[in-house]
Amino acid sequence: MHHEELASLQRPRYGSIVDDERLSAEEMDERRRQNIAYEYLCHLEEAKRWMEVCLDEELPPTTELEEGLRNGVYLAKLAKFFAPNVVSDKKIYDVKQERYKRSGLHFRHTDNTVQWLRAMESIGLPKIFYPETTDVYDRKNIPRMIYCIHALSLYLFKLGLAPQIQDLLGKVDFTEEEISNMRKELEKYGIQMPSFSKIGGILASELSVDEAALHAAVIAINEAIEKGIAEQTIATLRNPNAMLLNVDEELAQDYQNELFEAKRRKESNARLKNGTISEEERDVYEELLTQAEIQGNINKINIHIALVQVNEAIDRQDEVALMAGLNRPALSLLEVLPQNSSWYLLQLCDSKEQKMQIAGVPNMLDKSEIQKEVSVANAEAEAHKLKLIAVDNINTAIRNCDPSKTLVALMKPEAQLPVVHSFAAAVYQTELFNLQQQNAVNYLAHDELSIAVEMLSAVVLLNQALENKDILMIKNHLSNPCIGFNNLEEESFQRYADTLLSIKSEASSQGQDYLSWNDIQNCIDMVNMQIQEENERIIAIGHINEAIDQGNPEKTLETLLLPTAKLQDVRPVNARHYQDVLHHAKAQKCKESQDESALLWLDEIQQGIGDANNNIKEAAILAAGISMINKILEKGDSQPILMILQSKFGLRVTPECAETYFRNLSEAKNLKTREDSNESPWIKLVMKNMYDYYYNVDAEEGTCVAPEGVAPKTSWLTGEEIQNIVGQVTADYNREQLWLANEKLIVQLQAQARGFLVRKNYQERKAYLQNQEPSAIKIQAYWKGFKQRKSYVDRLKVLQGNVAAVVKIQSWVKMWLAKRAYRKRLQYFKDHNDEIVKIQAFLRANKAREDYRTLIGAENPPLTVLRKFAYLLDQSDLDFQEELEVTRLREEVVTKIRSNQQLEKDLNLMDIKIGLLVKNRITLQDVVLHSKKLNKKSKTQLEEMVMVDKQGIKGLSKERRKKLEAYQHLFYLLQTNPTYLAKLIFQMPQNKSTKFMDTVIFTLYNYASNQREEYLLLKLFKTALEEEINSKVDQIQDIVTGNPTVIKMVVSFNRGARGQNTLRQLLAPVVKEIMEDKSLIINTSPVDVYKFWVNQLEMQTGEASKLPYDVTTEQALTHTEVVNKLESSIQSLRAVTDKVLTSIFSSLNMMPYGMRYIAKVLKSSLHEKFPDATEDELLKIVGNLLYYRYMNPAIVAPDGFDIIDMTAGGQIHPDQRRNLGCVAKVLQHAASNKLFEGESEHLSSMNTYLSQTYQKFRNFFQAACDVPEPEEKFNIDEYSDMVTLSKPIIYISIEEIINTHSLLLEHQDAIATEPNDLLNELLEGLGPVPDVESFLGEGAVDPNDPNRESTLNQLAKTEISLSLTSKYELREGEDQDLKSLMIKTKRLIVDVIRTQPGDTLLEILETPATAQQESAHLKLVEKRAILDSKTPEKMKHSQSIFEDGQLPVEQKKRKIQRNLRTLEQAGLVSSATKYQEIINEIAKDIRNQRRYRHHRKAELVKLQQTLNALNSKTAFYEEQINYYNTYIKTCLDNLTRKNSRRSIKLDGKEEVKGSKKLKQASLKYTAARLHEKGVILEIEDLQTNQFKNVMFDITPGEEVGDFEIKAKFLGVEMEKVQLHFQDLLQMQYEGVAVMKMFDKAKVNVNLLIFLLNKKFYGK
Repeated sequence: MHHEELASLQRPRYGSIVDDERLSAEEMDERRRQNIAYEYLCHLEEAKRWMEVCLDEELPPTTELEEGLRNGVYLAKLAKFFAPNVVSDKKIYDVKQERYKRSGLHFRHTDNTVQWLRAMESIGLPKIFYPETTDVYDRKNIPRMIYCIHALSLYLFKLGLAPQIQDLLGKVDFTEEEISNMRKELEKYGIQMPSFSKIGGILASELSVDEAALHAAVIAINEAIEKGIAEQTIATLRNPNAMLLNVDEELAQDYQNELFEAKRRKESNARLKNGTISEEERDVYEELLTQAEIQGNINKINIHIALVQVNEAIDRQDEVALMAGLNRPALSLLEVLPQNSSWYLLQLCDSKEQKMQIAGVPNMLDKSEIQKEVSVANAEAEAHKLKLIAVDNINTAIRNCDPSKTLVALMKPEAQLPVVHSFAAAVYQTELFNLQQQNAVNYLAHDELSIAVEMLSAVVLLNQALENKDILMIKNHLSNPCIGFNNLEEESFQRYADTLLSIKSEASSQGQDYLSWNDIQNCIDMVNMQIQEENERIIAIGHINEAIDQGNPEKTLETLLLPTAKLQDVRPVNARHYQDVLHHAKAQKCKESQDESALLWLDEIQQGIGDANNNIKEAAILAAGISMINKILEKGDSQPILMILQSKFGLRVTPECAETYFRNLSEAKNLKTREDSNESPWIKLVMKNMYDYYYNVDAEEGTCVAPEGVAPKTSWLTGEEIQNIVGQVTADYNREQLWLANEKLIVQLQAQARGFLVRKNYQERKAYLQNQEPSAIKIQAYWKGFKQRKSYVDRLKVLQGNVAAVVKIQSWVKMWLAKRAYRKRLQYFKDHNDEIVKIQAFLRANKAREDYRTLIGAENPPLTVLRKFAYLLDQSDLDFQEELEVTRLREEVVTKIRSNQQLEKDLNLMDIKIGLLVKNRITLQDVVLHSKKLNKKSKTQLEEMVMVDKQGIKGLSKERRKKLEAYQHLFYLLQTNPTYLAKLIFQMPQNKSTKFMDTVIFTLYNYASNQREEYLLLKLFKTALEEEINSKVDQIQDIVTGNPTVIKMVVSFNRGARGQNTLRQLLAPVVKEIMEDKSLIINTSPVDVYKFWVNQLEMQTGEASKLPYDVTTEQALTHTEVVNKLESSIQSLRAVTDKVLTSIFSSLNMMPYGMRYIAKVLKSSLHEKFPDATEDELLKIVGNLLYYRYMNPAIVAPDGFDIIDMTAGGQIHPDQRRNLGCVAKVLQHAASNKLFEGESEHLSSMNTYLSQTYQKFRNFFQAACDVPEPEEKFNIDEYSDMVTLSKPIIYISIEEIINTHSLLLEHQDAIATEPNDLLNELLEGLGPVPDVESFLGEGAVDPNDPNRESTLNQLAKTEISLSLTSKYELREGEDQDLKSLMIKTKRLIVDVIRTQPGDTLLEILETPATAQQESAHLKLVEKRAILDSKTPEKMKHSQSIFEDGQLPVEQKKRKIQRNLRTLEQAGLVSSATKYQEIINEIAKDIRNQRRYRHHRKAELVKLQQTLNALNSKTAFYEEQINYYNTYIKTCLDNLTRKNSRRSIKLDGKEEVKGSKKLKQASLKYTAARLHEKGVILEIEDLQTNQFKNVMFDITPGEEVGDFEIKAKFLGVEMEKVQLHFQDLLQMQYEGVAVMKMFDKAKVNVNLLIFLLNKKFYGK
């Protein structure tokens, strides 16, 4: 074993240099840094393992230990371990780290670190080792904390309170990645690594009074240990100068052996380290045992001996020896009390026995186990004492008969009694008092009280359940073993409960609120007895059924009479009938149930007995009646017949028929009477038509058993015959009485019958007449006609004789009627004037709408319709106002975008500078200066931009106007012809093209701030994308695997200021919902889930888990809990993903049109180049653009894309980031139809979900590509620029103009290959590329200005506005451009037709205008002139168009005719169609004008929204600036507090207090002192022992960061040097470890920086 340890120690450390390997200085420096990181990781592992032993719990992995210690919980627990009197669990904030895991660090976590520091102070650890609280919480200097933990371990080992920390250097391995990551972390700290190997020496020097004497004593001890003689070793150990405690001479040999082994181990570790440590850095105590290590090993031996003594005493059951061992100082046990010695012995014996049973072999108890058992024994002894006092108090309270005091005494925890219920105080008092009185000594012991209270509490709860009528609780309480009821049967619990409820109810009605234990037990016994009787009855019923089956009436009677059956009214004389009735009933039951084994139940048997008794009773009565009737008939006595019929037969008889009854019965009897007089006295009856009954008329007795040898009487009337005869007589009598009583009704019936016959005859006559009706009518008509003709002839003769009078009368009547109707109509119109106006307006509106539909819908709208709407082409004041507002907003949006871009760059630079400040890479003054610059920019940048005159070419010198106009023509050509820019992009390197895109292209298109520019930008994107696909894409997957420039441009543009609102509307609601759901924790990593589960187990049980912490994915998935948690995460992930999908799919119309159009172009271009590609392959490429590149980053990092609002300094919690990342990962797989396989096999359960989601994505991508072309979307064509009200304007800096000009000239041959290309002509006219000064003109910058270059650079960034125009627009007198000619002709035609009507254009042109029409036209021209004078310059039309508009009507007509002939020759119009083509073009212009106004209003809204979004972003940047200013102010305040010499203002100037400058005292150190601190490494030509004669004087300079260092030898000033702190930081940043000062002294740069920071800046 020893040999293996040596071999492992001798193996090369990480980064050791093998023989024959020669490394460069840089490689050696790199190796040195890696070694430092490795050593620090080893120290972390040492601290981790030592703390795990102390705390008995697992800590985070080594690479995560620094982060895990920041909350201070483990440090506070460590403090509780070595100083429990100072720190308790209650003082540890977030002891289970639940809040930390949920929401990260909280400021109260610093309390834990403070508790740790106080605990170390309480045990006396020197404060030189202490870290600052911010070193831990803010992670400013974690190595300092680890250094302190190492010092604390050695100090506790010396005190015997903790084991010694291990030396793991070279014994643990870390991966290259872990070492590199730690190296980067250490570089972030920017501090000198503490010397862990010197802890022992520092600890000794801090604790010692005489360092030299202590050092000599320790060296003597080490020499004695080397000799191996125990007597010499013990002598050196007892040297007072060594300051060692508890040295026992009897243990000399044990000390010698232990110290010798410890020294050997330390020497081995030192040999392993010294391979890479320089001679100067070595420490004498790296091989020698320090005083603390010697004391720790002595304590280790002392503790071992004391533990042996204690364990032997336990084995011997020796209480005296046990107390002696427990009180030994070496163990330093707490709270060992002599009075509890017996408890200690008992507790320790039990513990040791349990430990032996678990291990299987005898084991010693260690110190912590003994301390634990001593504490447990003390607690048990104290609890026993308090229990006896509490029992006395309970007995006293019971005797005093005070229920409340008794209840209080019973409920005290010291009494250790079962649960007591406060609502039953009286019950406890009554019952316990009775028990106490029954006790012989009138005192209840604890055992008796415990049993009684437990039983009473159970009875109380049972009574409560009875009051609440809770059946389930009643059953539970009955089954409670504490209640102690006897004879409980589980199957009878329901009966118990029901019976107890009834008893409880009855007791409550009688005033008894409580059922005692005896009451309940009696109830249970009663129920048991009832159940037993029921069981016996069931047996008896079985016997009865068996007897019935046997058919023996006697046997049946015997079973019916069984006492257990409890049947009532069983008569032995009816045994036969019982047998018959019960047998029939059973047979019937078997038949109905179709079960031959069916049995009669108790109630059925009892009913059968009752039916049988009733049958016999009724038969006896009937037989007696038959006998009596026959006897009175034989006697001839009719008097009693009515009475007998009523009483015996139960018949309803009529007294009037008594004689008739008797007579008819006598006649019937006589017919049956025979001469035979030897008939027996028996008559036979049949009961229920099935059972026979025999009756003896002489003895008047009956029986169901047929008499032997006797025939029944046949001469007597039977019961049926008597009943039939009596019934017939009664019925005859009743019928006769009925006829007599209804004589009137019979007469009425006859009368109705006669009436029916008469009515029938009448109807027949009436029907005949109706059939002859036509004949009657004809006769009447002939007669009436004759009379009418005669009257008419007479009247006609009168009128013919008075014709003149008749005409006159008629005319007067007609006139009067006409007047009356007119007045009535006129009045009606007056009364409904408002309604008439509305109708007329409605009709006119309908006519106008119909005309407008004709205008926009008809293929050839007529001229008359066109003339009505020609006024729509005029521009109103509102049009100009809106146009100016659009122009202003575009300018403001572009300016804002550029301003925000510059702010963002400055803020990023500020981030870097603050980061360098934190790492001591730059001074605070540099950060302050940049902050000033940033604040100044943020406040004045916009004002500076606005100060420049942006009114185009008017803002510069007059001589430069022509050149600016040329640039306007150039940029117009570049803007409207995308081919040039598309080629230029691919001629430049990608890094330059990206910058060119950001600075020039987006500026050229005004960031697509209106529809025209968005249309042109999309045309550029389309052209460039097609160019890139055709020239650079060889395989379809290149679009996905590569980084296409155009795709990057499109995504960057649509995620910028224009598209940000869209992304925010699209994703913000669902992303906020996911982030605000605090309960949502999605973790799909099996290893992370496994580790979280193991941590939970340990926190819940308080014990270290036996499960391994580091496992593979496969091992983690073998645990059911991990699989369940993983499945739960997957379910949550699926639900959240569905929400995001719903948001995306429902927001298709919100997606920017540009993204959808480029997706369409991408799909069609790829399909054209790769015709064999499937639809799925093409849609995956579209998905890569729309989802992966555009949406996915915004989901993963919503704070980076302004999807959510973040405060300055705020950040997303890691759990929220992981949740969003998981959702994005699933959506990415679904969009590309990529299933979970390989390393993600554990997520394969989601593959079906991914396939289903891909189909949805597929439909979504197809729908996204279904968009119209830009011409249709934006309603733009080749005439648009010629008819728009204002010229296109761009805002561009002079530097960007010059750069664009330079790039065009550089790549002119590639982008304009044809010699006669318009671009070549424009570039030739512009000439060479000007510089800024020549561009602005002479005198723009003063040649004598010392800051001339800076001024020129500033002027280069000046923005100017260019009103873009085409150089090739039609000029006056030219007829070459047909498009312009068409436009001019249309304007002239509109002017003419507005003043002169006509059906066709030819008719108007050929018809001379009247004077009135000329006048109207003149007014129109004057009105237009007035309006034109008010029009801004940039919105005015060209001069030729203005002059044409001033011509008279006739001249306009002639010009129209000339233009039409030119256009006809070009084939644009035709006289055959009466020039309908140009009429159609004018109609199209009217329609477009209307659409343009609508689009302009929409654009105003859109621009305002964009401006608001940009203002919000500016506000966010300003908030970040304030945040940085606050941080810098805090740094300045700290510097001011710690540096009393001066304070620094934000302007960088010093603030001098008082009239004189305060001068800070210089620092003076000897070279020897600086050598001890490690600052001075060596001084050439000077021995180390002469260092004490050299004095260094360090004095701060006037400027912050400047120092003057003077060197004196024996008080004589030798040399001085100026040192700049900035230079030191630069050397540290460059990795220079050693520098020369005075050309002689070698100085450690890092330690010198540390010294200056500590002494002058308080860092």
